[in-house]
Amino acid sequence: MHSLKGNFLIATSRMPDPRFQEQVIYLCAHDANGAMGLVINKPIAEISMADILRGANLPSPATPLPQVYMGGPVEPGAGFFLHTVDYCPAEYLQVSDTVIMSRDPGILEKIAAGQGPDHYLFALGYAGWGPDQLEHELTDNGWLTVPGSDKILFATPDQSKWKEAARIYGIDISLYGDLSGSA
Repeated sequence: MHSLKGNFLIATSRMPDPRFQEQVIYLCAHDANGAMGLVINKPIAEISMADILRGANLPSPATPLPQVYMGGPVEPGAGFFLHTVDYCPAEYLQVSDTVIMSRDPGILEKIAAGQGPDHYLFALGYAGWGPDQLEHELTDNGWLTVPGSDKILFATPDQSKWKEAARIYGIDISLYGDLSGSA
């Protein structure tokens, strides 16, 4: 089996689960045991990164803070960082050559001190699939897979990520459902 770790899953119009409509998931793990990823374009309006820092009894830095994201429906109270490799905590999962996923709470202290990773995304919860579950969804055309992009992950506005993730690979995702089919 070919691992899709480091790829984006882009929900198509055939996505049957309404929680994932127009969502982009960055796959952090994918093997025979299943898959795990984080939704990267669904900010949580009610929770800010400053709230997360305050909850950890840490001050907010003077620099602007990014959004907090709903990473998926599994364990919505668990926090996950996707960040660039310029900051390397003690425990992490290497997702790509340039991106790490970590749950290390020490990152919060570094962010509060202005010493965190250059680029990061903080998500609550994750999307998960059991063995062969994601592969089944892919054969049903619920997801389109494309290589991950740090630009989309860290520098594209949230409302544009779904279309831009597909567009940089020559796909107009709004037309995808009309064009896909089975041979």
